[in-house]
Amino acid sequence: MRSNDFSKIKNNMSPDIESLIQKFSRLPGLGPRSARRMVIHLLRNREQSMEPILTNLEQVYKNVKICPICSNIDTFTDVCSICSDGRRRKDIVCIVENVSDLWAIERTSCFFGQYHVLKGLLSSLDGRGPEFLKLDELQDRCRENGVTELIIALSATVEGQTTDHYIKNFFKNKNIKTTSLAHGIPMGGELDYLDDGTLFAAFSARG
Repeated sequence: MRSNDFSKIKNNMSPDIESLIQKFSRLPGLGPRSARRMVIHLLRNREQSMEPILTNLEQVYKNVKICPICSNIDTFTDVCSICSDGRRRKDIVCIVENVSDLWAIERTSCFFGQYHVLKGLLSSLDGRGPEFLKLDELQDRCRENGVTELIIALSATVEGQTTDHYIKNFFKNKNIKTTSLAHGIPMGGELDYLDDGTLFAAFSARG
């Protein structure tokens, strides 16, 4: 097919459809081809797929919030279900990069403390410096709740290890024990892709 023929096909596409494909293609893990296939599937299955997704998206948009304490994503009135659960220990806080890592740890049922979601790691290339971690807020929270241990549960990447080292230095002289997940996590491994058994072993053998 000649390039000018392809241009005609593209120009004949509905602007609404083209805009939707572009928005889908910007989502993590999706490219233009995957986005096109997804949009075509939704258009061909409006009642079975598109309508339920639209309803669900509207509900999530209205009801789901970011917890003001730990930055977890949940449906709540004041704080998320983890922060408001009186059965969970408040003297241990697990530091994770993002909410997907929090969910991965929760699947193992091996941790019953609180969380602190960083929403990113230190990265000079991406312009994320120490202030991005909001460790001063975490320190205030530790002081208020009498936190005795911080578990640094970050991915075994260069950025993860750099952030791990910075957090340990920050809390070095603050009478709070800092531990890291070690055994069972390979270099370059990301928490969200690890199986439950590997995560459980890493938690049990942290140091």
